[in-house]
Amino acid sequence: MEKLTVKELFESRKEILELTLLSGAEGLDNFFESREVQRPSMALMGWYEEFAYERVQVLGKNEMSYLQSLEKDKLRGVIEKLFGFDIPCVFISKNIVPPPLMLEISDNRKIPLFVSRLSTVELMNKISVWLDTVFAPKVYVHGTMMDVYGMGMLYTGKSGIGKSECALDLVERGHRLVADDVVEIKKHSENVLTASGTNLLGHHMEIRGVGIVDIERLFGVRAIRMQKRVELEVRLAMWEELEDYERLGLEKQFTTILGVQIPIVTIPVSPGKNLTAISEVIAMNFMLRVFGENPAMSFVERLNEEIKRKANLQDYLKNDFE
Repeated sequence: MEKLTVKELFESRKEILELTLLSGAEGLDNFFESREVQRPSMALMGWYEEFAYERVQVLGKNEMSYLQSLEKDKLRGVIEKLFGFDIPCVFISKNIVPPPLMLEISDNRKIPLFVSRLSTVELMNKISVWLDTVFAPKVYVHGTMMDVYGMGMLYTGKSGIGKSECALDLVERGHRLVADDVVEIKKHSENVLTASGTNLLGHHMEIRGVGIVDIERLFGVRAIRMQKRVELEVRLAMWEELEDYERLGLEKQFTTILGVQIPIVTIPVSPGKNLTAISEVIAMNFMLRVFGENPAMSFVERLNEEIKRKANLQDYLKNDFE
């Protein structure tokens, strides 16, 4: 399980969350593993049975109003009890100034206390979205990720089969590269996968016989994307290695990545085959299916109708001797 320190959260989201560190600076190295955000309303009232202290804690207007209504002795007891848990950090929304006693206890317990100008809902949403991205399950796949007509296509196949060359040709035709060679895939929900490149490789590509090229510098920012949803896998395989392949396109095939099923198309590769044009057709054909059109099924239905029509005509003319 990936761990994140409070310092990493603060430094990367400081401007977006409009944060100011008030106290507890010695606890910036505290870490947490949960993507959830907690409002400890019930804990402040004394109910700690289900208190998820390991999460990021957010105090909104209601919580702060309750604390400010308490007498000093009662307030100290409530805050000491709350900060007695191994809380990674606490955020206060709406730029509300906390009681000096909270700052003191925060420093003593080494629990960072931040204040934000954002509303409680906006603050929690922005933290949650970022934590979902950071803690999303991920896997690295050897392949190439492209955006073809808005369709996220993951090219896979053994080394040297032509994934990068196909991607380069697609870029020249106006499509966009997401990642080459090593593709980082993250799961963001039950059925959504997003792909991106690694920080080290960026949008570089290896072309055998040429070397490493920088797609962004060669073709400009129009030729790249930072990330794209994985909607289809295109598996390239040598013709002679395939025992069988789809002829009509009636049967849908799927592969599974991080527990999410995505359609897969296997393309036989042979010398002179135009993989670029085929890729564009795959993308457009997939979009037709998304909008409820199935060309293969429509063709079969028309073919069956024609066979039925001719059979009926032959039956009618069988005994006609005019």
